[in-house]
Amino acid sequence: MSSNGTVALVTGAGSGIGRASAFALAEAGFAVVLAGRRAEPLDESARAIANKGGRALAIPTDIADPEQVKRLFARTKEAFGRLDVLFNNAGFGAGGAIEDLAFERWKAVVDTNLTGTFLCIQEAFRLMKEQTPKGGRIINNGSISAHAPRPNSAAYTATKHAVTGLTKSASLEGRKYDIACGQIDIGNAATEMTARMARGVPQANGELMAEPTMDVQNVARAVVFMATVGAEANVQFLTVMATKMPFIGRG
Repeated sequence: MSSNGTVALVTGAGSGIGRASAFALAEAGFAVVLAGRRAEPLDESARAIANKGGRALAIPTDIADPEQVKRLFARTKEAFGRLDVLFNNAGFGAGGAIEDLAFERWKAVVDTNLTGTFLCIQEAFRLMKEQTPKGGRIINNGSISAHAPRPNSAAYTATKHAVTGLTKSASLEGRKYDIACGQIDIGNAATEMTARMARGVPQANGELMAEPTMDVQNVARAVVFMATVGAEANVQFLTVMATKMPFIGRG
């Protein structure tokens, strides 16, 4: 790995899509800031990147906390002087029927998936519009659920639909600052979160069915592509999914 002078920040970088994307961005020459709730996996990932000659900084952060988000971006600026790419990846879901979903679970999903994404976009704007050269790129993890829900996923689906609105608003408002914002919608990448799909997951018709997955490196390569297109271009929306997953025709 060798640095090309650009800096990327990845949330939810301790595992799964976030970790794979952080490694891929480091391979592409970015210095990488790894953010997430758990310090141990972040530190492990940062060491692995450094051992391969890359530059990485682990900053434990709960993106649902505005003060922690401010501190995350302040430390990024202090360490690297700028931010070129933000990958808003952190998020989780809460299963269960709408009528049984506890308010606390609903709020926790909204606070991280939606409010946390907003807070990171807000701080990225503040940094990117003032840096020299100004501008940068924001990539939001939307998910296939930004298009169509799974059964019993009201909180997750609602937040991912809302992330699409945030993506569009940030894309529009970022133009005057040379800030591009796009969204990657991911379906069935093989991570710890999707391991259950091999055992069967509920379908719209009430059946349980095992679903195909894809190598998470497909997602990591797509994130790098979105992060490295020319400054005059923006990948507004990109969907990458397991070829045979039941998305087209879902329901």
